[in-house]
Amino acid sequence: MFRRESRLTAARRGLDIAVGDAVRSADGLSLDWTVEAGGTRTRYALLRWDDIVRARFPRPDWRRLAAVPALLWRLRRSGYERRLRREARSFAMVIFGVHHLYLLFAATSLGLAAGLPLLLPADWRPWSWLAVPVAAYAVLAAIMALTRGKPFYCAHLVDDTAFTHDHAAGRDRQIPDRLDAMAARIRAAEGSAGEIVVIGHSSSSFLGVEVLDRVLSADPGFGTRGTPVSFVTLGSVIPWIALDASATRFRAALARFAAADAIRWLDVRAPWDWLSIHLRDPLTASDVPSPGPDRPATRYVRLEDLIEARLIPGRRWNLFRMHFQLLMSSRDGRGFDYVAFVSGPEPVHAAIDRWRQAPTRPLTRRA
Repeated sequence: MFRRESRLTAARRGLDIAVGDAVRSADGLSLDWTVEAGGTRTRYALLRWDDIVRARFPRPDWRRLAAVPALLWRLRRSGYERRLRREARSFAMVIFGVHHLYLLFAATSLGLAAGLPLLLPADWRPWSWLAVPVAAYAVLAAIMALTRGKPFYCAHLVDDTAFTHDHAAGRDRQIPDRLDAMAARIRAAEGSAGEIVVIGHSSSSFLGVEVLDRVLSADPGFGTRGTPVSFVTLGSVIPWIALDASATRFRAALARFAAADAIRWLDVRAPWDWLSIHLRDPLTASDVPSPGPDRPATRYVRLEDLIEARLIPGRRWNLFRMHFQLLMSSRDGRGFDYVAFVSGPEPVHAAIDRWRQAPTRPLTRRA
């Protein structure tokens, strides 16, 4: 996607952008490539956790059948559901809606399976009822296979939610080790680059906070020795994990990072993105005290700047496409363009300072 969007950005902005081949790092931690644009050379390292996703998504339906009602009950009883709906109506509608859709699929499967014995001869019914659970499970598996992709993405969103709350409670064992390794690499880059930029899109917005908190815990002076360090969140979902009562360690990490003003923070928001949380700043929305109005600095992006107006009606309800639109090329050369932002001649920290001095206003109050 980065290579494809780079070609679009180059054509739209009259730039010469060359994207090198992606190479898996020796330790398997990342996928790395270089970008040459306007005399600026950028080394891009993408943290890999696709193997963790493949191992967890999709889960067997028997695990979902037990876990989904228990999770929904816990989140409602703790007040989490109410708080998330307050901060992000659209996001909460998608997340909780897909869980209720899953429960509806389960009930429908059971109903359909329970009707099968009624179609059989009366002499068979006593024994045929024993097959109802098996038939219901088979029907549910078929429904989940049919709704795995767009527009529902039912299995993915349900499993992603389970991962997020497992991570919040510290039950995930793989991601922390990977974040430790990435933190060590980021720390080692200080002094050898013109600037360091950590970018977190979607769930990586909260993983980015955790990575930088690890760096600062090991080296409190990180970012103060001449190499500018910036953190950029796009399509952020930080409150998704932070509002969970079990996420005590993450909230502590978020509070520590919020106070580390040597590291600039930019939050790029898209009010048209239903899969992000953008009504308020991530700190206030997470019930974490904010050091000031420019922590983080804010940049709002118009959908009309990214894609042609004629394409919006057909894409607006493709929620995953809209969620990734912030990582794509901008139709308007004056608008926010991800490729130009991370690889263009203007340093990211300079762009953040410029936006801090002239903050943009929300495009809409829709949650």
